[in-house]
Amino acid sequence: MDIKEGFDSNYRYVLVAARRARQLQNGSQPLVNARSGKACRVAQDELDAGLVGYQDKAKPAIDDLPSNTFAR
Repeated sequence: MDIKEGFDSNYRYVLVAARRARQLQNGSQPLVNARSGKACRVAQDELDAGLVGYQDKAKPAIDDLPSNTFAR
């Protein structure tokens, strides 16, 4: 299985699709005229159309972590 364009892994694609499907189930309006009424399929169609994406959270640098992070 190839990695979908715009995603760094298939796992990320599934996570984003699942979150969007949850939004659709909670009342969000679809961004595409989907061929299916199922939230999972609509979310995948939106991702494939490039209408939904994601942003990575910035990971803190080691210097930014509290000093007691590594203490036991």
